[in-house]
Amino acid sequence: MNHLKTKFIAGALVSLAALSFPADAHRAWLKPSATVLSGEAPFITVDAAISNTLFHPDHHAMSLNGVEVTAPDGSSLELLNALSGKYRSVFDLELTQQGTYRIASASGGLRALWRDQDGNRKMWPGRGQQADESEFATAVPENADELRVMRSSRRIETFATVGMPTFEVLEPTGEGLELVFHSHPNDLYATESASFQFFIDGEPAAGVEVEVVRGGMRYRNSQDEITLVSNAEGMIEVIWPQAGMYFMEASYQDDQAKAPATIRSGGYAGTFEVLPL
Repeated sequence: MNHLKTKFIAGALVSLAALSFPADAHRAWLKPSATVLSGEAPFITVDAAISNTLFHPDHHAMSLNGVEVTAPDGSSLELLNALSGKYRSVFDLELTQQGTYRIASASGGLRALWRDQDGNRKMWPGRGQQADESEFATAVPENADELRVMRSSRRIETFATVGMPTFEVLEPTGEGLELVFHSHPNDLYATESASFQFFIDGEPAAGVEVEVVRGGMRYRNSQDEITLVSNAEGMIEVIWPQAGMYFMEASYQDDQAKAPATIRSGGYAGTFEVLPL
């Protein structure tokens, strides 16, 4: 089994709000210039941004720290010509192997929120800092007001395939909220259905709230979102109304967190290209 390497960066957890559902929320996304390719060694360009409008960079560039690309054979691929501007980051990839590539950023960790004696909101670890769990007992007051201790995870990903689709890089890692592909992410067609399954820490996740939105929101009055909830086995089925680039975001929360946390939460964001029949 090939596993996508993950980097657990606590600072990225503050950006979990980018995965929330309101129409005016900031969404973090990775968008490839193409997802289905042919040839010996094609290139693609990937945009990475946090924006109000899909897929129009209008808020903040997404950090490329932690973005990893896994080739069909499980090796890591170098980001070429990577740079970050005000509204978006961008990088190129040379796809020298035949098969499916995974482009992803995954993070997770422990954090706590509470109020001090003066009613001020406190947070551990601080913004941009990485949590060291050995410091939890001394850093977080045990009986603080409104204390919430969470284990949170976030995954942002997309996929590209050269030639025939392969499945090795689609294997789940068993960490955080993940999407398991019963339909290949680079074999999606308008008016057809696709089946996916959500897992949380390696177990099927029931009750995951999912929203699917087609790109080009800037040019239509309605968001035209598809809302779904995963069943007892974590399954969802999406019927793609038309061709285009789609954004899927999902959120999950329960009380099955590993101590000292009492809340376990996960966020997922994926970009998928749907082709015409």
